[in-house]
Amino acid sequence: MDYNLSEEHRMIRETVRSFAEREIKPIAQELDEKAEFSTDLTRKMGELGLFGIYLPSKYGGHDLDYLAYIIAVEELARIDGSQAATLAAHNSLGVGPLYYYGTEEQKMKYLPGLCTGESLWAFGLTEPDAGSDSRGSKTKAYIENGEWVINGSKIFITNGSTDISIGATVQAVTGDKHGKKEFTTILVDKDTPGFTRRAMHGKMMWRASDTAQLFFDDCRVPEENVLGKIGDGSKIMLSTLDSGRLSIAAMGLGCAQGAYELALAYAQERKQFGQAISKFQAIAFKLADMATKIELARNLLYKACWLKDTHQPFAKEAAMSKLYCSEIAREVADEAVQIHGGYGLMKDYAVERFYRDQRLLQIGEGTSEIQRMVISRYIGC
Repeated sequence: MDYNLSEEHRMIRETVRSFAEREIKPIAQELDEKAEFSTDLTRKMGELGLFGIYLPSKYGGHDLDYLAYIIAVEELARIDGSQAATLAAHNSLGVGPLYYYGTEEQKMKYLPGLCTGESLWAFGLTEPDAGSDSRGSKTKAYIENGEWVINGSKIFITNGSTDISIGATVQAVTGDKHGKKEFTTILVDKDTPGFTRRAMHGKMMWRASDTAQLFFDDCRVPEENVLGKIGDGSKIMLSTLDSGRLSIAAMGLGCAQGAYELALAYAQERKQFGQAISKFQAIAFKLADMATKIELARNLLYKACWLKDTHQPFAKEAAMSKLYCSEIAREVADEAVQIHGGYGLMKDYAVERFYRDQRLLQIGEGTSEIQRMVISRYIGC
């Protein structure tokens, strides 16, 4: 078994790490404080080739594997969860379903522009009354005179309202079969009459990412805007979430790595009782545990990516990765604040932002409780 990354993967890590240090780090705190989405950084990530990174070149992608994408997300999250969230949501939830389930015409219409960083695409699944229980969705759609008529709303949608977001894939109830709701995914362009978007403010975390509410009031789109087949919405949603869990796991891994590095640097500089606090066993053992958990998380996540890239079943490992990486992000960020002491509670120190940003990871793309439920089913419980 070869645990070495390829030269290509190492180069991606070095390139994205350098970009994040140079372009994102100097302004991350300011963007967080202002709760400001950065179109400029998004375009720069596009210029770096991070959007559509795993798509074929014929659609504007870069013909790389999923591990390459996950490493890119990890390196962004090591510096700033907000920019990592923009990339992860766009690649996993935005272009992913379009690539895997779109017609050739849909792919050629949307994907090339979505691989440049000049535009974003959202995925509308969560609703005010439908989170973990996705079958509780109330947004409905029916066909009338060759058009889908959509009514309902979505909430907590990443990349949903920014000016460069050009549309969303929306899951809606389109019928009833054998007493169960039939779900279908439909593509909705941003300027469609009856479709309105509203940015959500006052977030604790990912304050520089775009989070939106989407509203559909007799919103009409062409019948051919269906993504996949009518009634395949649940299938598309579940497979999208399987892949999306890998990107959230990467955000957890990157968050943990960044918080650990901040804590290590601080412990080596901070002196108490005449020596660096890293020399005290209580602090040294904390850092040793943090490093061990990060190493375990990385191995688990990269194995899940290897399974996906080699076309093997990976859903169980994706759920395990998402669960573990988000949980260790919480543990590592908490210990990193503890090592900083009172300074860790101040906004002048980046670790305060890491502590806030990690909190969503145990909720988004399926809560930790849902991941445990998914895993338990795979192991026969």
